[in-house]
Amino acid sequence: MEKRIVFVVNFKGQYSRIIARRVRELNVYCEIVDFKDIYKKALEKKPFGIIFSGGPNSVFEEGSPTVEKELFSLNIPILGICYGAQLIANMLGGNVESANKREYGTFKTKFDVKSFLFDGLKECSKTLMSHTDKVTSLPKNFKVTASSSSTEIAAFEDGSKNIYAVQFHPEVLDTEQGEDIFKNFLFKICGCEQNWKLDDFLQNTIEKIKQKVQDKKVLLALSGGVDSCVLAAVLQKAVGKNLTAVFVDHGFMRKNESEEINSCFKEWDMNFISVDARKIFLEKIKGVVDPEEKRKIIGKTFIEVFEKKAKEIGKVNFFAQGTIYPDIIESGEKDDKKATIKSHHNVGGLPEKIEFDEILEPFRYLFKDEVRKIGKKLGLKDSLVYRQPFPGPGLAIRIIGEITEEKLEILKDADLIFRQEIEKESKKPSQYFAVLLNTKSVGVMGDARSYCYSLALRAVETTDFMTATIYKPSFEVLENIAKRIVNEVQGINRVLYDITTKPPATIEYE
Repeated sequence: MEKRIVFVVNFKGQYSRIIARRVRELNVYCEIVDFKDIYKKALEKKPFGIIFSGGPNSVFEEGSPTVEKELFSLNIPILGICYGAQLIANMLGGNVESANKREYGTFKTKFDVKSFLFDGLKECSKTLMSHTDKVTSLPKNFKVTASSSSTEIAAFEDGSKNIYAVQFHPEVLDTEQGEDIFKNFLFKICGCEQNWKLDDFLQNTIEKIKQKVQDKKVLLALSGGVDSCVLAAVLQKAVGKNLTAVFVDHGFMRKNESEEINSCFKEWDMNFISVDARKIFLEKIKGVVDPEEKRKIIGKTFIEVFEKKAKEIGKVNFFAQGTIYPDIIESGEKDDKKATIKSHHNVGGLPEKIEFDEILEPFRYLFKDEVRKIGKKLGLKDSLVYRQPFPGPGLAIRIIGEITEEKLEILKDADLIFRQEIEKESKKPSQYFAVLLNTKSVGVMGDARSYCYSLALRAVETTDFMTATIYKPSFEVLENIAKRIVNEVQGINRVLYDITTKPPATIEYE
């Protein structure tokens, strides 16, 4: 892997993830760096380029995220996006003000195609704007290179210093020429090479694990999800029989899923152990209603179960888990005050003292689509590689409020019906599942009054899971799903279909 990389600076927002994926899709390796660390890391690693992401703050607010001004003197090309653009203007002598009119959505934008950043682009195309502040005057020696109907300064630059800024979001698909803008910045301005290839990453990872582990033992936390299944295949290639994969059945899997996982991995030539810990998890989470607390309890219990199993099977030197990059970013760093969207069981619940020599997380800087591609390269079945996204805590966070065995069975049965019917459709959504709400309502079933739970159905279309639109099945399909659920699942008398996009909602409920 090329030692020099591209840094994406995170300013307390989530768009940094999409930017990083867009860069990697162009076969350039990049990492997301917190704004507080960027200057130190830039001095240390001398990246090809730096991209400032968007963020939720205003640059003139007290305590808003910023960077050391010396960063602009390192002769490293910089591209600022949205908040990042405003920060550049504000720090270098320009002016940023609250706009009289917010600018959200796609707008026709005119480009100065003489700019290296917009070289080869059409002079006018749609870009996605999402901002309440705007740049009203530029720093010395900067010039305007794009404008929209409501934003005179939609892009600006000082080409002599390789500092570029755009008010719009080139990382989202709604910006028509976004990929070309990234290509120009990465290849024409930064001089990057397209040498980030998953084949190389896979071979290098296998070799590194071999050298690190040698004849020692590895215990894998096998959740049954895409990430841990693919990691099992990588570790098996690297260490063979020195790997023991432990699947902990916490009882929150989808209908029949635990049985399917057990059946699949028992066919593999590996040390596979299945632990039925359903009663343990139910007892630990009894009475808990807060989703963050649910996640942390489940994560901590996972580790406790693994530690106990490790002692039973003898000395284990390495603990492996399928943590991926979005897990790290969404959970937030422990010393960071940025908002945590949700904690993931494999990053939010580790005890302070863990009885292994080292934790192996080879996918820590990969995105979900990259993990899936590795799985395909290793010959895994599509049923494993392309499984529906499923949170680590499982149905525990798709039951709003307290969890009981009765609620689990109700949700498992209803979710299965929903998935069965959607899977008949020729065009399937990116993700679809049922959520048992913590509300009951009056109904009439037969000649009797019922007072049962309400169920929400969620189905979305997305390419990156950072934004999502609504999957629109026919009314007949929805009607059939609702009819089956209320007729076949005891405990539900009302079915709702969620038509909220992301944002403002998240895909999951908790």
